[in-house]
Amino acid sequence: MKAEGEKINVRGVEHYYQWVRKNREGLSKPVLVFMHGWGGSAKYWQDVANILCEYFDCLLYDFRGFGRSTLSSSTLAGRSPSLGYELEEYAEDLVILLAQLGVEKFTLMAHSFGASIATLFACRYPQRIEKLILTCSGIFTYNKITFPAFHVAGTLVVKLRYQWFMSVPFAGRLFMIRFLHRPLSDRLNRMFLEDYLQADRETATETIKTAVSKKAATEMPQAFASLQMPTLLIAGGKDQIIPPKLGKSAAALNPKIEYREIPKTGHFPMLEDPATYLRQVRQFLEID
Repeated sequence: MKAEGEKINVRGVEHYYQWVRKNREGLSKPVLVFMHGWGGSAKYWQDVANILCEYFDCLLYDFRGFGRSTLSSSTLAGRSPSLGYELEEYAEDLVILLAQLGVEKFTLMAHSFGASIATLFACRYPQRIEKLILTCSGIFTYNKITFPAFHVAGTLVVKLRYQWFMSVPFAGRLFMIRFLHRPLSDRLNRMFLEDYLQADRETATETIKTAVSKKAATEMPQAFASLQMPTLLIAGGKDQIIPPKLGKSAAALNPKIEYREIPKTGHFPMLEDPATYLRQVRQFLEID
């Protein structure tokens, strides 16, 4: 298995990407692209990619302003002045990234915030997507009271991040409690906390506002209803961040969306119950 981590310039921002491949002589494999959630990075897809690279050339990358796609002062000065934080902008980042890597058609696998971006990408460029796998995604109803309150709370939480949190015993475990139903290893908990603390402040704040907004609440149902490719939507049965009923509502909008729920998992079913998660994915991709 071959894993390569590099950076590539997308609209003035250095994006981290990584190929996870298992070479087979004379065999050309299709491409599987992974998209991560808010505040995280592609690191948590690594174990899934290590398994699926038997069948695909797996492409992992970090969104602009998250993970290893950092925004330095020089990067901020050189990026496009029109570059914003709307979900559609992140979909266009992927268009340019793939163009530079020479990827045309592929299967797209995305989680949470990344799943919303993937859904919009799939609606804009349906001819490029073979199959779509969405994890912990769904539709929600706009509320003029709770949404602004969520933005205020989110902005405050992002502002009150300190690197010394990393030295606090069990800080990673405490950070991840609200996301999980089953515990993860200390290594994974620490990885998530580290990614969260390193996320660009402006990016983290502004993407909260665009992901949970009146615009998103209006556009995402239309996007789910418009999907043209076979789509698998996997929900965590105990997910408190995006409850499974939101995924069910999205799947009900389109017969091309196959809904699966993994019991006793929270917001990261691919990590909380990897065996069940991969079994569902393998069946959908017909690689069993």
